[in-house]
Amino acid sequence: MASSLLLSLPFLSPHPRNPKPPISISKPLISLSSPSIPHKFSIPIHVTPKPLQFRHRSRRLLVGNSIGGSDEDSDDVLVGEDAAVFELSNQKLTSWVYFTVILGVVLFALNYLWIDNSTGFGKYFIDALESVFQSPEVVLLSLIVIFASVHSGLASFRNVGEKIIGERAFRILFAGVSLPLAVSTVVYFINHRYDGIQLWQLQSVPGVHQLVWLSSFISFLFLYPSTFNLLEVAAVDKPKLHLWETGIMRITRHPQMVGQAIWCLAHTVWIGNSVAVAASIGLIGHHLFGVWNGDRRLSLRYGDAFEIVKKRTSVVPFAAIIDGRQSQPVFDFTGRNYWEIFNEQDDAATVCLPLQLKVVRP
Repeated sequence: MASSLLLSLPFLSPHPRNPKPPISISKPLISLSSPSIPHKFSIPIHVTPKPLQFRHRSRRLLVGNSIGGSDEDSDDVLVGEDAAVFELSNQKLTSWVYFTVILGVVLFALNYLWIDNSTGFGKYFIDALESVFQSPEVVLLSLIVIFASVHSGLASFRNVGEKIIGERAFRILFAGVSLPLAVSTVVYFINHRYDGIQLWQLQSVPGVHQLVWLSSFISFLFLYPSTFNLLEVAAVDKPKLHLWETGIMRITRHPQMVGQAIWCLAHTVWIGNSVAVAASIGLIGHHLFGVWNGDRRLSLRYGDAFEIVKKRTSVVPFAAIIDGRQSQPVFDFTGRNYWEIFNEQDDAATVCLPLQLKVVRP
């Protein structure tokens, strides 16, 4: 068996399956007798150990490149990381101060060097593409392809890059290149979302507006799951390639792909033109590639541990739950249930953002 790092006790239940009765030791463990003290003064000490107490969300077992034995294959052993655990008591004020400062510097630099037409290069980048492609659909697809190539390409070389320049430096390089391209793609879609050929018009159909808004709200729950550690994103904490197993991963192993697909389909139904169709094809295609590439990277990094997580989870939402690969029932109101998977994320911002957008753009 290869080496593994046990971070905490991996129990799914707060009580052991086969609890053993407390051990009472009647035989004297400690004797205070000595040659000068008669044996009748020996003091027997009876020890009754307290039952172990387990916490649901502290369980974590991170396995190395390979594992062996039947214990690791048991449904009770968590081979990945317990996702969506956020404890305020473990947070450092200085870390979040650093995060705020870094965020401010990044936003200022992004606006000055890329977004602002008078000082940035973003406008020249878009103008160059529009000079080559006259169609807004093709320009948008080109933006998505460029972003996807850079984003997924750098992610594929992450292991090599981190060995050369370090985890934090590679994260800064990754964000510094990907973020401007992502902003250009999003802004271009917003500015041209009603261009192109109108294919259908369903905005006046009763119930469509509510369906699209509800779908967008649900998509945010998948698009921003607990898989993002903000302090690692900003390189305040050392970035890691995580093997998450709990939380929303029980529903789907690739929540971003699911969320992006829901968002794209909802907005394509609402807008109903060729630009929206082009955006959906590009974004969904990129995330489907990310499913394959993400699994490949995790398999290279974690080996057999990822294969166990892969067997327990699914790409299609709820598939692993329906066919019994998840040991917990879908709704068990006597204990942890799958509704808590969303509650665990500690993502109040995820819920507030679409609500705020609803107020701004009803």
